Parts: sequence; structure tokens; C-alpha cells
Amino acid sequence: MREYSTPSVPRQRDDSLTDALVRHADERPDAPLLARRTPDAPPEAPWDEVDAADLADEVRRAAAGLLAAGVEPGDRVALLSRTRWEWMVLDLAVWWVGGVSVPVFESAPERHVAAVVRAARPDVVVVERPEQATLVAAARPDDAREDGSVVAGWTPRHVWSIDGDGEADHGVLDLLGTLGAEVDPQALEERRTSVGPDDPATIVFGSGSRPRGVVLTHGHLATDAALVAHELGPDLLGPQAATLVILPLAHVPARVVQVACLQQGALVGHAAGTNRLWPAMRSFRPTFLLGVPRVFETLFNSASQRAAAAGRGRVFDRGAETAIAYSRSLDPLAPVGRRGARIGGRVGGTSVRARRRVMERMVYADLREEMGGRLAWGMSGGAPLGDRLGHFFRGIGIPVLEGYGLSETTGTITLNSPDAHKVGTVGRPLPGSAVRVADDGELLFRGPTVFEGYWGDPGATREVLRADGWLHSGDLGEVDDEGFVRVTGRTQEIIVTAGGKQVAPTALEDRLRAHPLVSQALVVGDGRPFVGALVTLDRDALAIWAEQHGLRGSPRDLAGHPDVVAAVQEAVDDVNAAVSQAESIRHVRVLPDDWSEERGQLTPSLKLRRNVVVRQFRDEIAALYL
Repeated sequence: MREYSTPSVPRQRDDSLTDALVRHADERPDAPLLARRTPDAPPEAPWDEVDAADLADEVRRAAAGLLAAGVEPGDRVALLSRTRWEWMVLDLAVWWVGGVSVPVFESAPERHVAAVVRAARPDVVVVERPEQATLVAAARPDDAREDGSVVAGWTPRHVWSIDGDGEADHGVLDLLGTLGAEVDPQALEERRTSVGPDDPATIVFGSGSRPRGVVLTHGHLATDAALVAHELGPDLLGPQAATLVILPLAHVPARVVQVACLQQGALVGHAAGTNRLWPAMRSFRPTFLLGVPRVFETLFNSASQRAAAAGRGRVFDRGAETAIAYSRSLDPLAPVGRRGARIGGRVGGTSVRARRRVMERMVYADLREEMGGRLAWGMSGGAPLGDRLGHFFRGIGIPVLEGYGLSETTGTITLNSPDAHKVGTVGRPLPGSAVRVADDGELLFRGPTVFEGYWGDPGATREVLRADGWLHSGDLGEVDDEGFVRVTGRTQEIIVTAGGKQVAPTALEDRLRAHPLVSQALVVGDGRPFVGALVTLDRDALAIWAEQHGLRGSPRDLAGHPDVVAAVQEAVDDVNAAVSQAESIRHVRVLPDDWSEERGQLTPSLKLRRNVVVRQFRDEIAALYL
């Protein structure tokens, strides 16, 4: 058993999540805290900045409306929407009156939305569009469970929409402003100051037909945000910083970063998804970006595709390899790679530092400018980023700091920092936190951001949070002598081949996805004679690759083309070169269609739903072993 703990540090201790906003409104009223535009605005549309005083006034008006509508301390308010600025205002307004926000993934299947709403039984529901109110209505009737018990139906007091119907109804914020017009400001402030750090702020539900609700307090969110900001430091996360929130706000890390920006006085903007990420970054000009690995994979792959389309594909590829080699050379114990890759080493007969200076002029400067010109760092979590991608971004001057956490740890409990960064790890525990590796390899955590229980489910709480205070994560990992954590897989996802070899599929899948042509991958082999894989293709990358190689046809047609299969096999060969023979992928099958949230194969945070894919593609998996 191995354990590592990080000492506590002094920090700002707010009683509630609205304290930071009030503090900025009093001390820095003209400081911009929010930049906004409509979610469907064209890429070139300008951003309107909202200063601290005006943002506080907007939140007060919304909070007054909630108070007038009868929202009491502890009442639950469900929010179902894409990532947009109104969510930030509504979250703060709910917290102002002591309510508990219940985020719901807008892209989640209807059955999941119904399960969350039934479990949370919110007093108020806010949807993005009026037609989404039917999702709430579908969850109201009595619900017969599989065990024969019945959950009695309920009806929320209010169901509002952010957009309204465009006629008499102009949306929830206008409605709340009208409702709260006569509320006594003193009564509103007394309600706000009655909220304390131990009061619940949000209930976050995971996936599944019977999702568990993680209860997080004002103290949990405020503490995690403050500790993340401490680790990053004021140069990266201070009043001069600006970030574009692109992850769903039902995703805990997105809200933690939003709270951290509010605490530190940084500027926040919102953009739903990655479809128009490049133009949004050019117009907003963020200094940092929070994403899951798929976001950074998308940035890399689209940059590669754009270079290829402009006839600069080979230059970009050389630039990428140079960036990776340069980043590897920065590690104190960097392994000697092809012809040497340490500091002062030589790659291809030229100093890696000299090559990087050339590529800075030819590739990296233009690439950073395409990202807005100010992007200095990124933050990634949710799944391993992969060594190559981590080294690429550090090599071009945009280090991506990996972290780790669960909803049960308030999103982040380990994090790389600018002063302590090891590519390929998820960093060290946040101050005041500890990690332990159990005898079976499971990672256990303890600290001030670990939750206290699931909503209405003490039995489930006892399964993961033991009496000694250690949270059982369900993830497997390692901790080195300096406290850096490396996640190697899930306890329930380990493959045991027919020969008894234990294989962590996620590590192989992450390496496969590093190839530009590969969108998603599923590694299988439990009880089988060897390891196999199903692979889907990135349509945009495939189109450019096909044009470069003189191939024609639809993505479905190209998936079976021998040249495409051979290119994927090269990716498999690269993966196999890094693992033992027993762990190597023997057979691979390229599928004609990518996996998606809509078909239930990916979560809203773009993680693979392994059990769903295995069930849906059992015939294709069986074919690997014929």
C-alpha cells in the first residue's frame, strides 16, 4: 500500500458561492467578469462584456424572482440546457436564495433525463427551449421500478424556459425580473447571508438508468475552485485571465473552473460544444481552455487537416514531431528516443532546440494565432490525454495540465501545476488531500473536497465512502515517489484474457485515438485468446486523407478500403510497439459509422459507454475471433 499527501495551504474561505461576486461588485465594480453572446451567434459576432457590478445586479434580479416564486432554502432547481451564459446567472441566483441546482445534460437520452428528474424531484425546472418541457412531463407519472416498488408522481411548482416562446414569454430571466420587482432588497440579502459552507449547492447525477446523485456543498465547490487556483497561480488564473467554457455545465469541472474564475476575477465566456471551437477561440481570445482529451484531440486533428488542405501537411507533421521531441527533452529523466531526445540531444542531426526555433516560425506561431493568439495553457481531465498529445501541446508552447477527479471529489483532486508538471500523469493531490494505492491497485482519496454522500442513498454512499474517510474511486493507478498519480484503468474494465493476462483497455484505446484518422476505439478480449479492437474513423480527417491518397467514396465505403485499413493497422502497430506481446492488439475491425451521444454510445462528456458498445456490436466483436 502506497500513500502520498499534500500539506494544506492558506486560502480565501467564502461562506457561500455568491460571496466572490459580491466582493468583486464592491471592490472592482468595473472589472469584466462575463463575456456573452447568443448561443447561435455567427462566429464573427462580437462579445459583450458584463462588469462585476452589472453581473451582480442581474443575479440579484433573478434571485429576487426565485424568492418571489417561493423557492426556499434546500429547494431543488433543475437546469437542462446547453452551455450558455444564462446558466451561470441562474446557478448564482439559485445559490443566492439557498436553493440547490440540479444540472441535467442537454444531450442526454430522454430516459436519462427522466431518471434524473424522478430521482431529484425538483421544485422548479428550467429548460433551454419551451418544447423541452415535455421531457419533464414524461417524468411526472408514478414510476414502477424493476423491484416492484413505486415512486409516487410529483409535479414541479414551475417549469420555465431560458429562451421563452418569443412572443409574450421572453424567457426565464425576464420573467424572474418581473416576479421579483417588489421583493425587499434587505430580505434578499438576508437570505443570501444565511447560506453557509455546509449547505448543499448542487446535486450532480451520473449516467445509468438509476443514476446516483452526488451532493456537493458550497464549501466543496468553493474549496476545490480555490485550491485549483492556488495550484495554477495568479499568472495563469488571475484577473488578466480569460477562458471559454465549452464543456457541458452539468460536468462538475466546468462549474469548478467557472467558480474559480469568479473567485479570481477572470473573464468567462461560453460556447456550446466543439463544432465551432476555432472561430469562437479566434473571436474570444482565451488565455486558457478546459477540455476533455477529445477537445485537444480535435484541436490537433483539425490543425493537421487544415495544414494538409493548404499543402503544408508535411511541414505540420515535422513540426508536430519536433514539438514532441522538444517536450520530451524537458523531462529531467527523458528517455533517449530516436537519435536522442534529451536537452542538448540531436534529432535528425540538428539540435532539437534549433529545430524548434525553426518550427516556431513555420508552424507554432501561426497555430497559436489561430487559437486566438493568447492561449497560454490548457487543463484536461475525464480520461488520459495521452503522452504524444501532451508533449505536442507543451512543445508548441501551450502546456496542457492534466488533472483527475470524480463528481464525488468535486471534479478535481489531483492536478499538474506549472511548477510540477509530468506529462502522462494527472498530477499530485491538491493541498490538504491525499491519495492511497490499495493492495489491489485501486486509487483511494481523502480531502476537503470529497463528498459526504449520495442523494437519498446511504447504502450506495457506504459502498464508496468508508468509515475511515477514504473514497474508493473504482480507478486503478500508480503513485511515484514525488506523488504524481498515473491512472491505468478501471477496476471493472480490466480485461482478463483466456491466458490469464490482465490488460487495461483504456490505455490502449487512448493510444489508438492519438492517430488522426481514429475517432473512437474499443479494446476487447475478456475471456478471449487475444486482444482485439473496434475502431471508428474521424470523418473530417478521413476526407482530407482520402483526397491526398486519390481515393473517392463515402465514409462508409472508405472504411473498408484496403488503404484505410492499412493506415489504421499502422496505428495499431505503433500501439503494440509500446506494450507486451500478451497485451498487443492482434485483430482490428474498422467500422463504417462513428459512435455518438445520440445512439447512446458516448456520454455527454464524450466518454465511451463500454457496455452499450459491446452490446450493440457483439457480432463485430465475435468476428474478430473467427
